[in-house]
Amino acid sequence: MTLFIDPPAWPAHGTLFSHLVSDGSLQELRLFARAAGVPDRALDLDHYDVPAERYDDLVAAGAVPVDGGDLARRLAGSGLRVSGAERNRSKRAALLSRWDELWADPSLARDAGTDLVDRWREPHRVYHTTFHLAAALDALDVVAAESDVSERDHWRARLALWFHDAVHDGVAQQDEERSAELVGELLGPLAGAGVTTEDIDETARLVLVTADHAPADDDAVGGLVSDADLAVLGGTSVVYTRYTHQVRAEYCDVPDPMFRAGRSEVLRTLLAGGPLFRTTPGTTRWQTAAESNLAAELALLAG
Repeated sequence: MTLFIDPPAWPAHGTLFSHLVSDGSLQELRLFARAAGVPDRALDLDHYDVPAERYDDLVAAGAVPVDGGDLARRLAGSGLRVSGAERNRSKRAALLSRWDELWADPSLARDAGTDLVDRWREPHRVYHTTFHLAAALDALDVVAAESDVSERDHWRARLALWFHDAVHDGVAQQDEERSAELVGELLGPLAGAGVTTEDIDETARLVLVTADHAPADDDAVGGLVSDADLAVLGGTSVVYTRYTHQVRAEYCDVPDPMFRAGRSEVLRTLLAGGPLFRTTPGTTRWQTAAESNLAAELALLAG
């Protein structure tokens, strides 16, 4: 793997910025950046934005200087690139606009939405970011449109996705439990915006569904939330491979043998646990591809 950097030519915050990318490993990119003292917050999905004053230091540390066009081509060929459309959907303003759409009076809920977006933008995240939130919301709307659920249940499912990884410290089960607790903390004060106790309880329950993705057979709304969260597993091979790089980079400090063992166990559990998707549209759209993607990754880890 090789790291590349283009000349500082992108103006922001009173200076010029370069882009730092890898030709095939987000984990390598994050480890290199950390070793060079580039903060995690400088990661913008598939590249780091680094100020002009750091250019020479990063070249001396091993980043290969290339022009902007060459860097763009190498990123496009790396399998790590996030498209402009995907990037736009995951931006702060776009997500806050989607949050506002959930409310008759958006001004009453804006503080809660801002809090949530800030959590999804925490710098230690690589996969569980606003990118995943936007993709999950898109997936939910796709399966919900073909499912027989009420408008209120669809609304609660959307809320659940906003909260489901709002707390993400990398501790399985505990993260989901704390995210569910956050539902009451942020939605409790919104009675004036039409939020009921039933809404809060049901949204928190749906958040907990994402801990094991095993909703009951008659839990139609839980199935929607679970399927939307797992939709990435049924993506194209390019989308899925990029997802695996994001997950590995998020846990970049975990030694490789330990990560391989832990990740392999997760994959085996998913493959042995029955249908990955619990709704008919989710199964139709994503099940076959997901099984193929998981098996391919498991074989790669074993190799």
